[in-house]
Amino acid sequence: MDCGVPPTPPQRYAAAGRIPLAVVVVDGDGLVSHWSTGARRLFGPSREQAVGQPVVELLPISGALARDGEYEEYDAYGGLGPGLDASLNGLTSYPAAGRARLSEAGRDRVDVLWWAYPMVGPGCERLLVLAADAAQFRSEDESVERIAPGFALHTEFPGFDELARRLPEILPSMSVHESTRIVSQILDLGYPVLEFSHHDRVPVTPDWGVPRRAERTARQQAAEAAAAAGQAVKAADLEQDLEYAAVRERLEFLNEVSGRIGTSLDLARTIREVTSAAVPRFADFAGTHLRAAVLAGEGFPDGPPGVTTIWHRVWVEHNDEPNRWDDTVPVGEAIAFPEHTPFFQCMVTGEPVLIPHISEEMGNRISGQFEKRDLRPLINHRSMLLVPLKARNVVLGFMVLMRRPGREAFNDMDRTTGAELAARAGLVLDNARMYTYQENVAETLQDSMLPQVTPRMAGCDTATRYLPGTRLGRVGGDWFDTIKLPGSRTALVVGDVMGHGLNSAAMMGQLRTAVQTMAAMELPPAQLLRSLDDLARRLGEQYLATCLYAVYDPIRSELQISNAGHIPPVLVRAEDGRSELLELPTGAPIGVGGVPFETTRVPVAPGDRLVMCTDGLVEVRGEDIGVGLATLCESAAHPAAAMDDACDTIIRALNTRGGRKDDVALLMSRLNGIAAEDVAEWRLPPEPHEVGRARRLVREQLAVWGLAELSSNVELLVSELVTNAVRHAHGGHVDLRLVRSDTLLCEVSDYDHELPTLLSASPEDECGRGLRVVSRLATEWGSSRGAVGKAVWFEQALPRGQRGGRRG
Repeated sequence: MDCGVPPTPPQRYAAAGRIPLAVVVVDGDGLVSHWSTGARRLFGPSREQAVGQPVVELLPISGALARDGEYEEYDAYGGLGPGLDASLNGLTSYPAAGRARLSEAGRDRVDVLWWAYPMVGPGCERLLVLAADAAQFRSEDESVERIAPGFALHTEFPGFDELARRLPEILPSMSVHESTRIVSQILDLGYPVLEFSHHDRVPVTPDWGVPRRAERTARQQAAEAAAAAGQAVKAADLEQDLEYAAVRERLEFLNEVSGRIGTSLDLARTIREVTSAAVPRFADFAGTHLRAAVLAGEGFPDGPPGVTTIWHRVWVEHNDEPNRWDDTVPVGEAIAFPEHTPFFQCMVTGEPVLIPHISEEMGNRISGQFEKRDLRPLINHRSMLLVPLKARNVVLGFMVLMRRPGREAFNDMDRTTGAELAARAGLVLDNARMYTYQENVAETLQDSMLPQVTPRMAGCDTATRYLPGTRLGRVGGDWFDTIKLPGSRTALVVGDVMGHGLNSAAMMGQLRTAVQTMAAMELPPAQLLRSLDDLARRLGEQYLATCLYAVYDPIRSELQISNAGHIPPVLVRAEDGRSELLELPTGAPIGVGGVPFETTRVPVAPGDRLVMCTDGLVEVRGEDIGVGLATLCESAAHPAAAMDDACDTIIRALNTRGGRKDDVALLMSRLNGIAAEDVAEWRLPPEPHEVGRARRLVREQLAVWGLAELSSNVELLVSELVTNAVRHAHGGHVDLRLVRSDTLLCEVSDYDHELPTLLSASPEDECGRGLRVVSRLATEWGSSRGAVGKAVWFEQALPRGQRGGRRG
């Protein structure tokens, strides 16, 4: 089916479009059913050797061996479509074209152009492959790499009737019925063409000898060649001008796109920019799909996509009438794409898929793969280009690009342009994806480290607010905390790790945990900050933070506060509503070292409010921080307002000034105190008979408070704790205290510094059971060291409606 090639210059030969073709037909089992003479000349095996053999062993696919040689993908052409192996292995049901190289021992490397057509219908044929040797186009002044195989509508070319009529000649050994069936599908799927530039493409016609009816003498050929010679220079100049214009147009489009996308790291906005950039200059319809994991900010997707991969249609842009395709392809829809569709082919291979023309038959096949969705009005008679959005060789999504009938169909140069567009878009999307993922991780980390503050503590109500920063990487190291301490006391903490991002959030978590641990050891505020400073310097030089630590004693109505380089708190007096910045020794930030910390005692009254915040709330770039502190004092001076309302008032007053970049932590505490009538204290000699007296005192006091129903358990627990205190007192006295607030608190103190331990006691042991009884019957219990000994305490829940304490 081929013949010698006349000594015509390559560009003139290409203009004629007549080339020796190899034709291979493959059946449903992947075996060769037709092997042309051209196939024997190009690939080597004879017809007898090839027919009935697996086609993957005979044609140039990646990694397939051919006797002593091997076939390999042609790297210079790799970006223009999937390899031939995708078609040979049945991975695609749509036409594809490309190049491959054939290497064989004793033979020069052959550069092969190929076109692959999937076949449907009643016959056994399932794939048609056309191939040609690209060497016939090589010349001194023209590179083979510039020639690209592709597809187009045959009706775009002059004399298209002749093209359609001559096409059956590629299958001379087939019946008319078989040949007609195959040829009609070729015409529907796209006629094979050679592209020399965006404006120069020619149809491929088989050339295995000039037909007799068209035979011309050498003199006639020479005369025609001489007539054409006068126009050769002008034609070459025009071709160069058109090619230059096409390249310039392509570069201008890509430069325009690059300027329009990537203006933000917001993932949704980036997707809209990428999709909108293609319409209308490059396509009439564009839709972008992303993997669900990418859209959710869950990090880099694991493994290649498959039939179960969920994709989200994130944005659609078109120049049809508004809302035309809202029901057909709704934005926001989650969908898994069927296997035998071009969409699946694009996302699995990670390569562009070009369909120059979607015939009605093809549109019916594609649409039939989707349940409850008719895509035919959208895709039929259009030209389609699918391009993957990749990053680091992983498919994050893909774009569907289509052109209307009447507009020039997508060609291989458009496929290259679309691939470049997708490459740039993939990079931008990956940057946005990484930013979204890191921000989600950081926010999750920070949220997990911020405490779920109990709004009501013993003698103290609290309210909090946290606002993330407005800058990129808005996660920071601000935190607040409330810590329950023995003796109905509460530790109030606000801190700010210097810097932003994951490192700051992680440091914040470590320092917050350290503060909780040290607070449980009942370290005085100044000593706690000193220990925290030592810890930070051991952890590393980058651990710098400011911290404000206060301990509120509702029985003594007193605050003990120490400061480590933090902005001072505001105290709002309940009596007259006056607010003031507390004057505290500033100290140095945690992690600086070598600077002493001091504790300041501040008397407070029931109903007073303490407002502690980080500098992000009061500090604005270009403005003196004193202005923000004054606004804080003024906005906090509303003692009668509800706690949440008071917090919102402060946020509104300070957050609307503009220019805030940092995150903000705000902790407001209403210091209600505990009334004297809700506290009962006794000092007992360390004598065994005092245990009975302790039970009696507790029983009488509970009766006065109307809590007689708690007497049984409380007397038993008090008996156990006082007995232990008397046994281990080592001199001194034993203090017993009952406090009625939101719960009933009982404390027993002695002069022994050794903390009790919960032990396992056997039936023969005489001791070790007391704390197990306390642990079983008490709502909470614990122990702590004090300045002169230890205290062991337990709590009991109050009956509904029974609650002491004072409220402001």
